[in-house]
Amino acid sequence: MNATPADRRETNLRLPLYAVLTAIGLAFALAIDSRLDARHGGAPAGSAVTDAAIVSERALRFEDLQGGDIGIFDDASGERIDTIAPGQDNFMRGMVRALVRERRKAGIGRELPFHLSLHGDGHLLLADPATGERLDLGSFGSENISDFARLLPAGAAVNAAGGHSLHAPAG
Repeated sequence: MNATPADRRETNLRLPLYAVLTAIGLAFALAIDSRLDARHGGAPAGSAVTDAAIVSERALRFEDLQGGDIGIFDDASGERIDTIAPGQDNFMRGMVRALVRERRKAGIGRELPFHLSLHGDGHLLLADPATGERLDLGSFGSENISDFARLLPAGAAVNAAGGHSLHAPAG
């Protein structure tokens, strides 16, 4: 059975389509990996992980709840600070899931809380002391910064904390 010109044309279009889709997928995977790959004390690509003094911080625990909710708890008091419902706060949900996944891959449990810290230069960092990962949340955009900033203790909101303001790093 011989292939018709239409069959050959369809086959000839599939290869470039697959190549483009593969390139897009690879670029996306590399971008995500460069943001999260801080396992050896390094910083996520493009971030300016800071050594500036901590202005405000909170130790957080994230727990899966019924119905797909994620509960966010203050580690010191055990108080529930917030709840992320399915379909809401997708950036925050994704960051938390990625950090927890890294712990699981390394065989690390949930004993240590995550640390959210606002620094004097305005950077907001989410750190996992169990894996050594530190994410500069400013490198993901100002809207995503505010999602996490609301988890800081009262008085450390976006334009508070002694006149410090949160920002995305330049460049």
